[in-house]
Amino acid sequence: MFASYRSPNSLSKKMMRVIFSIYLFVTCLITSMQFLTEYLKTQDSISDELKQLQETVQGPVSTSLWQYDQTQLDVLVDGLIKMPVIEGVDVFDKHGKSMISKRSYTQASLPLSIFETKSKLYWTLNGTRVFLGTLVLYSSSEVVLDRVLFGFFLIAITAMIKLSILFGLFIWAFDRYLARPLKELMQQVNEVQSSKNTRKRINLSHIENNELSQLQDHMNTMLFSMERDRERLLEDEKSKRDWLEEAVTKRTKDLQVLNEKLKTLATRDSLTGTLNRGSFFDTANHLLELSQRQKLPASFILIDLDYFKNINDTYGHFVGDKVLIHFTDTVQSMIRESDLIGRVGGEEFALFLPNTGLDNAFKLANKIRKVVVDSTLEVDGETVMYTVSLGVASSELKDCSVIELFKVADLKLYCAKDKGRDRVEK
Repeated sequence: MFASYRSPNSLSKKMMRVIFSIYLFVTCLITSMQFLTEYLKTQDSISDELKQLQETVQGPVSTSLWQYDQTQLDVLVDGLIKMPVIEGVDVFDKHGKSMISKRSYTQASLPLSIFETKSKLYWTLNGTRVFLGTLVLYSSSEVVLDRVLFGFFLIAITAMIKLSILFGLFIWAFDRYLARPLKELMQQVNEVQSSKNTRKRINLSHIENNELSQLQDHMNTMLFSMERDRERLLEDEKSKRDWLEEAVTKRTKDLQVLNEKLKTLATRDSLTGTLNRGSFFDTANHLLELSQRQKLPASFILIDLDYFKNINDTYGHFVGDKVLIHFTDTVQSMIRESDLIGRVGGEEFALFLPNTGLDNAFKLANKIRKVVVDSTLEVDGETVMYTVSLGVASSELKDCSVIELFKVADLKLYCAKDKGRDRVEK
């Protein structure tokens, strides 16, 4: 704006050069301080996000470590590494030995700096907290810079505009040869500034065709540009605000979907999709308490696939997994929506049947046994047949726990195995 301004004497020119140098130094200093402040605030914000994510996944990771479920642990870590703020994940066992270590970057694209949050993983067993290991989440300077640069660009432009105006006003104050016109000019500039009316223009009462007239023209051009830029900035700000709201809404939905997936991973068996052992017993306890309050019976069926190890040894674990899935699909097609099915061991499954007495539970167990023994499974050209043994227990309106029913059904299951397998005992 002041490029064509020429001072009347050499002293003023020297002063202008000195002031201009100071202006550049102050601009760079303020800009650097603002950038550093925004960087540190953003890094703190990302650290808080890491801690929140860590608190969210501590439970599922601890469950996977306690159950020695490497597949579920890998899925959890893969889900974490895809989060925008996470650059790496480490899981250490209780001896400090690395179990999983994944990064979203390569050695060739190593970030300038990396920061982390750590949390210890515990499992509560009989009122005692058992130390399982440590979870470490990493983020980097690149994540911080990606968030900072956009906002800092607008801050830098605003700072430069403000400092440019102050620079111009400072130069006018130093020009002793144009005291009166400059005073009038400053008064009109102050009027524009106080009224915040960018449509107003500078109009000096006595002006010649000299540097001051050029300055007046430049000021009016600047006001016109400010008016135009202000309208443009308002439009840009509105569009960016709309975009940000849309992005936040989308990110919130994505996090909700991810939380649902993490919840499913924490409660479901990754192979068969049935409830895992912990979730099965927790849910069964609630249903049993409800049945006892309503004075209704409830039954427990424990099922074991006979000679399942021979299937794995003969056909391989892939076929063994297919057998488990086939068995799960078979049982789920025969039970009610209110019934529970869970995988409580490698080839051991459990059913909890609300509002079901011992005789009806025995009939269902025997029906499952017959359907399984009559079914065949074709996998990669191999025909696989298998049988199951079942133990049945019922509360029969007595006050008891799910664990007690499980123990009774377990004894009956072993009776069925001792009598030759492919049997139901109650």
